[in-house]
Amino acid sequence: MSDESPVRALVVEDEFLLLALLEDLLPDLGVEVTVRARSLEGALAAAKSPANFDVALVDVNLGGERSYEAVDELLAAGIPTLFITGYGSGSLPPRFAALPVLGKPFGRDDLARALAMLCGQRMATR
Repeated sequence: MSDESPVRALVVEDEFLLLALLEDLLPDLGVEVTVRARSLEGALAAAKSPANFDVALVDVNLGGERSYEAVDELLAAGIPTLFITGYGSGSLPPRFAALPVLGKPFGRDDLARALAMLCGQRMATR
């Protein structure tokens, strides 16, 4: 692992077990979960304080609400964002076509590939 400080992440996930899985896997991939949100309201609040994280991993469906408004805020703040969804990338609005998507269910290797797309070369050295 590189001597660089870890990438700091906002993780937005309403399912407790998936949040726990991400919190378990991400540190091994050089990512520190610094902010968590489990609802659209929490995601919107986090998006207003982007100094606390470098990237965002955001579930599309948060308790029946779509996370699009929060993702719009994150992108406006210049935060690289990864969608997590069981619906597939084709279900996303066209404005999000360029964002990486991690499909559910996923494993460590899937997460690592998605993070490499999100973070580019910085993750490749880990």
